[in-house]
Amino acid sequence: MAWNPYDGKKEPSGQPEIPEIQLPPNLIGWIALGVLAVGVLLGARTAFYTVGTDQQGVVLRLGKFSQVAEPGFHLRLPFGIDRVQVFATTRVLKEEFGFRTLRAGTRTQYSKQRFAEESLMLTGDLNIADVGWIVQYRVRDPRQVWFNLAEPEQTVRDVAESVVRQVVGNRTVDHVLTTGRSRIEAEAMRQMQTVLDSYKSGLRVVALQLQNVTPPKPVQASFNDVNRAEQDREKMENDALAKLNREIPNARGEAKRAIDRALGYKADRINRSKGEVARFNGLLREYRKAPEVTRQRIYLETLGRVLPHTNNLTVLDGQAKGVLPLLPLGGASIGGVK
Repeated sequence: MAWNPYDGKKEPSGQPEIPEIQLPPNLIGWIALGVLAVGVLLGARTAFYTVGTDQQGVVLRLGKFSQVAEPGFHLRLPFGIDRVQVFATTRVLKEEFGFRTLRAGTRTQYSKQRFAEESLMLTGDLNIADVGWIVQYRVRDPRQVWFNLAEPEQTVRDVAESVVRQVVGNRTVDHVLTTGRSRIEAEAMRQMQTVLDSYKSGLRVVALQLQNVTPPKPVQASFNDVNRAEQDREKMENDALAKLNREIPNARGEAKRAIDRALGYKADRINRSKGEVARFNGLLREYRKAPEVTRQRIYLETLGRVLPHTNNLTVLDGQAKGVLPLLPLGGASIGGVK
């Protein structure tokens, strides 16, 4: 005999009659209470959220901006009515161009892969420079970032690459490779911030730094030779300037000493001449008073100055028939006494 789950009862249509399941009234209450408890738990789970100390949150209510949540513990409407997007507003973010960092630390490791499509750029004098750089930025207004930028990182990369290429393209290759790095960094950072502000991006550029600025590898050796020649020329110019700075003060000092000696000699000669003139005028006055006496006195004074400096003295008498030598008596013995 086959098993009949319907116990042989049939509906008027001829189909077997399905017995009606009767649930106890208290069981329905427990089920309703369980559903309510699950709903409460799910609501409680989605009603609370936390914003970190270095973050801010953008609260959306049914897809519309509601508020910016500051760091801390917050309550929101559950079941997806309120959605929160958290942004790190104090953390400095970084984008690299022309190279990639594999691992940062005491010994930073970089990728060996070259990114020539990012780093090679044309300069204003139609040369090529290989420029690697980094951009550091942070979120200033999370609301603007959320509503105005679909891909913030890609936006930063596109703007940075465009601006740096423009700034480098306005300068010569020598300026880019040697002395122009700081000016390029400042100008590119300023222009990049201007573009991001025009997008209402809510981002602030913290720094733009050039890392490796070199000529392309095929011409790098030639450029190094030129650079060394420039350095040698600069060294020679500096040495010449240093010698000039040493010699000019010495020459000026010697010239001043010579001028001082000449002025001293001039003053001495003038004073001596004035003294000689005064003495001559005095003699002239005396001579006019007594010519013979004055003439004799001048003669004797002159002999007194001249004779002590002569070794041999010869006295001639105009009436004498010969020469009478007069021995020097300054060192001779007189009366047996030297």
